[in-house]
Amino acid sequence: MYERLLKLLNDVGSPRVLLVGDFMLDNYLYGNTDRISPEAPVVVMNVVQREERAGGAGSVAVDMACLGVEVACLGIVGQDSNGQRLRQILEDMGGIRVDGLPAVEERPTTSKQRIIGLAQHRHRQQLMRIDEENNTAISMETMDDLKAKLEPLLDWCQVVCLEDYNKGVLCDSFCREIIVRAKEKKKRVIIDPASISDYSRYEGAWLIKPNRREISRATGIQIEGESTWREAASELCRKFNIDNVVITLDKQGAYLYQNNKFAENTEKKDGDTGELIPTRERSVYDVTGAGDMVLSVLGLLIGGEYKKVESPSLREAVALANVAGGLEVERFGSVGISREEIALELARERRGKTGKFRSLEALLQELQWHRQQKMKIVFTNGCFDILHPGHIHLLSFAKEQGDILIVAINSDESVRKLKGPQRPIIKQQDRAALLSALESVDYVLIFDEPDPGGLIEKITPDVLIKGSDWTGQVVGQDWVEEHGGKVVLMPLVEGRSTTDIIERVIEKHINH
Repeated sequence: MYERLLKLLNDVGSPRVLLVGDFMLDNYLYGNTDRISPEAPVVVMNVVQREERAGGAGSVAVDMACLGVEVACLGIVGQDSNGQRLRQILEDMGGIRVDGLPAVEERPTTSKQRIIGLAQHRHRQQLMRIDEENNTAISMETMDDLKAKLEPLLDWCQVVCLEDYNKGVLCDSFCREIIVRAKEKKKRVIIDPASISDYSRYEGAWLIKPNRREISRATGIQIEGESTWREAASELCRKFNIDNVVITLDKQGAYLYQNNKFAENTEKKDGDTGELIPTRERSVYDVTGAGDMVLSVLGLLIGGEYKKVESPSLREAVALANVAGGLEVERFGSVGISREEIALELARERRGKTGKFRSLEALLQELQWHRQQKMKIVFTNGCFDILHPGHIHLLSFAKEQGDILIVAINSDESVRKLKGPQRPIIKQQDRAALLSALESVDYVLIFDEPDPGGLIEKITPDVLIKGSDWTGQVVGQDWVEEHGGKVVLMPLVEGRSTTDIIERVIEKHINH
C-alpha cells in the first residue's frame, strides 16, 4: 500500500481542475497582549505582524497549486482593494487562472479579519474574527457572466470541484447547472458542501465531502458511530442521486461510502459499500483548512492522468487526502502542503508501523521516490557495536549533509571477521533497533560483506560519510565521485570509541 501511494503521487502529473465557489480574503493581525486598557476592562493588543492569505475557495486554489495542479477559478470578487489583493495573491502562486473571477460592483469581496494574540509572545491564540460579506444571491447579470465563462472551462478541465460556503455564488440553479453540464462532458464533480439543511442543489454529484456536523444537519441523523455514518451517507446517495460520500471525521479519519456500481471491493451490504479509512492521531494546532486540503488532494488524484500506474481507487485517494488533512491541522491557519511533504509523512507513518529497518530491495524502491523529489541521500556504515556519544556525533553530522540518512551496519558474522571472535558485544538486531531510535537516522540495513563496496554501488549515495581516522582510500569513494557524489570525513570525538569503552570496562571490572 505504501509503495502504491508513493507511485500515485509521483505519476499523477499536473491535472487541470475547475474550481467553482466562494472566494475570500483572509487577513491575520498578530500582536502581543500585555496589558488591560485604562479605558475599559479589555486587553490591549500591540500589532507586530500582518498577513493576507486567500480564503474560502481561494484557499483550495492555493492548496492545489502547491500540489502541482493547474487551477481555473470561477466565482466573484468585489470591486475593492480586497478583491484586487485576492486576485494578486492567486496570480502570484503560479498555475492559477483568475480570468474567471470578475469584479462586481454590488457587493464587497468576502473577507475575514482574524485578531491573533501572541501569548507570552510565542503561542498564537485567536481573539476575534471580523467578517465583511454579502451572502445574498448574486445578480442575474453576474450569473449570466459566470455561466458564459463556465462552458470553455468545462472543456479545459479534467475534474470539477465546488467549494460552497453559501455566500451566493453556488445558488441552487447554478450548482445544478454545473453538475448537469459537467456530466454531459463526462467530467466528475467533487463537492465540499455548505453547512445547509437542503442538499438538493448537489443532486447528481459524483462525490460529496461533508464533515460530521454538516451531514448531520443535512440528514437529521446524529453522527455517533459507523452505523450512523452509513445511514447518513446512504440517505444522501438515495435522496440526491449522489454516487459517493466521504464523511470527514477529524481524528477518526474519513468514512467512504460508495454505491454498488462504483464499489471497489467485494464486501457489499445492501448493494453498497462503506468503510472507515483511519488516520494517525495528531496534536491539533488549528483545524482551519483541513477540509480544503482534503478536497485539494481528491481533485489532484481524481483529475490525474496516470502513465506508469493504474488510476487510484477512491479508497486510495481518500487515504492520501487523510494524510494531507492531518498535516494541515498541525499548522496555524490554512497552509499549502506539497506532494513531497505528503510523501515524507507516508514514510514517517510507515516507519512508525514497521520501523526504519529495511531490506536492500525495499530500500532501493523507497530511494527511487526520494531521488525523484530531489532529495540528497547520505550513507555511512560501521559496526556500531556499543552505541556511544561518538556515534551520535557522527550520525548527527551525517544527517546535516543531506536529506535522507542511511546507516548500514555489519552483520554479526561480518563483525567477527573484522574484530575477532569476541565481537560483537551487541547482536545485530539490537544494534539496528538502537540506531532506529535516533531521530537523525532515516533507514537502517544490515550487510554481511566485510566491506560495504558492493552496497554503496547499489545505493549510489550523494554523500558518503566516514570518520577522519580512516586511513587510505575510503571504500566506495571512486564510485560515488564518478556518479557526481562526494566523500566527507567527519572529525572524531577524542577518546570515544567502542574499543576504548570495552578496554575501560575490562580494566575497571576485571583487572581490579
